[in-house]
Amino acid sequence: MTKILVIGANGSVGRHVVASLAEGGHEVRALVRDPAKSVLPAGVEAVPGDLAVPESLEPALTPAGGVEAVHLMWPGLPVEPRVVELIARHAKRVVYLSADVADLADDEAAVVFHQEIERLIRRSGLGWTFVRAIDFAGNLLAWADQVREGVVRWPYGGARRSLVHERDIADVAVRALTEDGHDGGKYVVTGPESLAHAELARIIGEELGTAVRWEEQAPETARERLTAAWGNAGFVESRLRAWESFTREPERVTDTVERVLGRPPRDFRSWVRDHAADFR
Repeated sequence: MTKILVIGANGSVGRHVVASLAEGGHEVRALVRDPAKSVLPAGVEAVPGDLAVPESLEPALTPAGGVEAVHLMWPGLPVEPRVVELIARHAKRVVYLSADVADLADDEAAVVFHQEIERLIRRSGLGWTFVRAIDFAGNLLAWADQVREGVVRWPYGGARRSLVHERDIADVAVRALTEDGHDGGKYVVTGPESLAHAELARIIGEELGTAVRWEEQAPETARERLTAAWGNAGFVESRLRAWESFTREPERVTDTVERVLGRPPRDFRSWVRDHAADFR
């Protein structure tokens, strides 16, 4: 079985990558900042490391014969070419959890960030696959407090989204890590359909067995409140522009999950059921 290093093992996608690899009998190392505080499946080796300190990756890549493949999730840290150089020195394949650049078109900084990492990987000599995820369904956990109150106040209720279940992203990544035939893949991963914001709120209520009402919020009000909550005015502005565009042209839906996994992607209702406790 393949020996694999998972960078971002405690993230919403990475934890599912780790679990699936371990269940499949692969030898898994999980790069974490503090192994003592990490809860991982039995048999998974926790190794300390931090992308902000590239040299810290070397021990995770080299002991006991090193690793053959790396799952790379890059948090919002400055791009450090040394990270990719180290992976290329010791491994054969990398699967990078990227983003759908088309979905981020209004966020220039995010586009440049992911494009720069992809460029470094393409030039590294590694076999590579880019899993370009559309917006995560998990971002709707930001609605949890409002759902508990029975009303979601948000802008652009008609914005149609193709939000993806984090487990589908992980399953595509695992296939690319463990099977041949995925080198050079640029996999845009989405949910199975585009649903309007207001529909998403209604579905959450139905799955929880409670009434959840949609209340349209003016973009100006949303801009003020989201900037205060997120602390990044540029990002808020890019999201507002994107949501407005989805009222005119729905966020795209791809067949990537079905092509790669041989099954349809999980729908939004299944995501709500998996996260019901987070909304209660």
